[in-house]
Amino acid sequence: MTASRTARERVRAELTREIVDIARRQLATDGAGGLSLRAVAREMGMVSSAIYRYFPSRDDLLTTLIIDGYNALGEAVERADAATPPDRFPARWAAVCHAVRDWALAHPHEYALLYGSPVPGYQAPQDTIGPRVRDLVVFGRILSDAQRAGALTPAAAPAEVDAGLAAEAEASFADLMPGVPPDAVLRGLAAWTSLYGWVSFEVFGQLKGTFQDNGPGFDHSIRVLGAMIGLTQPG
Repeated sequence: MTASRTARERVRAELTREIVDIARRQLATDGAGGLSLRAVAREMGMVSSAIYRYFPSRDDLLTTLIIDGYNALGEAVERADAATPPDRFPARWAAVCHAVRDWALAHPHEYALLYGSPVPGYQAPQDTIGPRVRDLVVFGRILSDAQRAGALTPAAAPAEVDAGLAAEAEASFADLMPGVPPDAVLRGLAAWTSLYGWVSFEVFGQLKGTFQDNGPGFDHSIRVLGAMIGLTQPG
């Protein structure tokens, strides 16, 4: 590889990052539906035709923003789990829950892109799937580790699980939660979606006026959800 080619690639990478940074700021002012390659080009002082060499369409730019968002959230969750002792399962659950909430509150517009209303006309490609499940992979690992350690207890009053639903749960989450029985998988899924329900309510202002400080309510909620999953502390 020649030095001039390396320099060109470096300039291209820098311009690509600048485009993405400007687009991320556009999310805050215009929302995902208002994202415009022409507007980004104007802010950069670039002719509108030139920007298409970096992103052929608005959807390509949206995909980059979505992948970046999922990866940033996934990294936050992974760091939180890695910083918690591996045999402290309720603490690991609490840590990843706080990581999700903290990231969402710090990046509300990116969170809205990931978990808000779908962008009209946009269909996410396959390469968003890996980043999208990074947080769920961590959660599945917590449940699998707890199951192996005998720290994932059955529900006190287990709900009857339809055989077909149990088979689907086992098949769909076999890779993410190996060894976890279908009832626990379904309880975990209910807790995970409830976590995101709380976070979405908070980010989108649906809890406004409910509490002076949402933190204690969130802490209580994740303790309740952890108990519903059946996470316990060995010994």
